[in-house]
Amino acid sequence: MKSNYHFKFEDLQVYQKAMDFGETVDALVKKFPNHELYALSSQFRRASDSIALNIAEGYPGSDAQFVKHLNHAIYSANECVSCSTKAKRRSYFEFETDEENRKMLSELTKMMSSLMRKILERNQHN
Repeated sequence: MKSNYHFKFEDLQVYQKAMDFGETVDALVKKFPNHELYALSSQFRRASDSIALNIAEGYPGSDAQFVKHLNHAIYSANECVSCSTKAKRRSYFEFETDEENRKMLSELTKMMSSLMRKILERNQHN
């Protein structure tokens, strides 16, 4: 069901993809062993959610604030790469799952970097 209340940042494709990635991670970590509940599972889930959360948090601010939050989102994406690698090394999922995570994170990082570049270029011309 679609909400009657809409926020502009929800139109950003990078935000939508970040939201999707967070849900992908949430489903993955549910299969991790119980001893990872407050360890890798929690860290991976928080880092993946942080990508979309930082995009949303930074959007209504100044361009400088938005760029800062996009950087934080990229840091969280990089953290997710490490979490995914750890999970693969611990045999919580297969190579193909790690590869798919890396593909999504690579795409998200490129989109965020491109958005930052556009914002910075726009500010140089003003």
